[in-house]
Amino acid sequence: MSNFQLGLVIAGALVLIVVVAYNGWTHHRNAPRRAQPGADGDAPHAAGQARHEPAFDGLPRAGEGSDTAPLDHHAVDPREALELPVPKAERRGGLDALIDAIAPLVAEQPVAGEAVLAALPPTRRAGSKPFAIEALNPVTRQWETPQAGVAYVHFQAGVQLANRTGALNEIEFSEFVMKAQQFADAINAAPDFPDMLHEVARARELDQFASEHDAQLSFTLRARQAAWSPGYVQQNALRVGFVAGAVPGRLVLPASEAGLPPVLTLAYDAQAAMSDDPEQSALREVGLTLDVAQVHRSEQPFARLRELAQELCRTMDGVLCDQNGTPLPAMAMEPIAADLEQLYDQLDQRELSAGSALARRLFS
Repeated sequence: MSNFQLGLVIAGALVLIVVVAYNGWTHHRNAPRRAQPGADGDAPHAAGQARHEPAFDGLPRAGEGSDTAPLDHHAVDPREALELPVPKAERRGGLDALIDAIAPLVAEQPVAGEAVLAALPPTRRAGSKPFAIEALNPVTRQWETPQAGVAYVHFQAGVQLANRTGALNEIEFSEFVMKAQQFADAINAAPDFPDMLHEVARARELDQFASEHDAQLSFTLRARQAAWSPGYVQQNALRVGFVAGAVPGRLVLPASEAGLPPVLTLAYDAQAAMSDDPEQSALREVGLTLDVAQVHRSEQPFARLRELAQELCRTMDGVLCDQNGTPLPAMAMEPIAADLEQLYDQLDQRELSAGSALARRLFS
């Protein structure tokens, strides 16, 4: 072999090595970033830990447990219970005249809790609106979900005036009346229903207010260069305080009090989270959401959103964008913060403070 031929062979080998090396570097550069094994908050830990995501508040169901200790219903004479004054329905938590249409019911004689539970309607909705029946405990003089071992005389049936599906309409009100009447007949009680037209008008006014003051903020965290694997997203999210949510591809930032809705939600493609090999899935973006009315302002949810978004952008080499994919400069967040403070004040003035039991029911 001549020197010329040998030179060509060597040159070709060098070119091949360079091409292979470049392709390997390009593949490594564009491959999804993966979680680091053994690091704090890695993906296996995220997948195996207990779910902590609370659900939005709903009216309690009959037969569910109660924090109230068992009461001795024999301590009150049933005849005296018929004469005791009935507390007003207006209160905060459970049925409330501010967002519910309420019908009082008075039984002709005390009804055992077991009989009350058996007479409850099988469903807890009238159309798309939550429906509930409460009973007045003769000992505590507090409205509660009926429970066995207590004899009741006074009851109230209620249906929510509005939620995110819209205002209570005439058909839903009629269904409420029918269910409440069936319950009243079963326990031999006399109901006193409110005027349908008045309650429907209240529902429309409440729905109008809710529509004008409902805020759900959604932002997108987008990768600048290399994509992310689901494990990489989980690992970085866990490091800043998120925990695994109730469904694949969802992580939540828990509220300071157990049982309340999450402060923030981080979500990505559920199919990528459920794939046979999630680490081979490539994510280019994740969503960051704040449901304003569900979270009390004392949690400082928007300030925490900004702080966590900034930290995730730094550690994951991402950029924060709006829903249209437009990058958001830091100065664009200040007007949003000011608008939220005004919204909080307006909800407070209506006695529907963000994060309160009533607000969580109305904005659900």
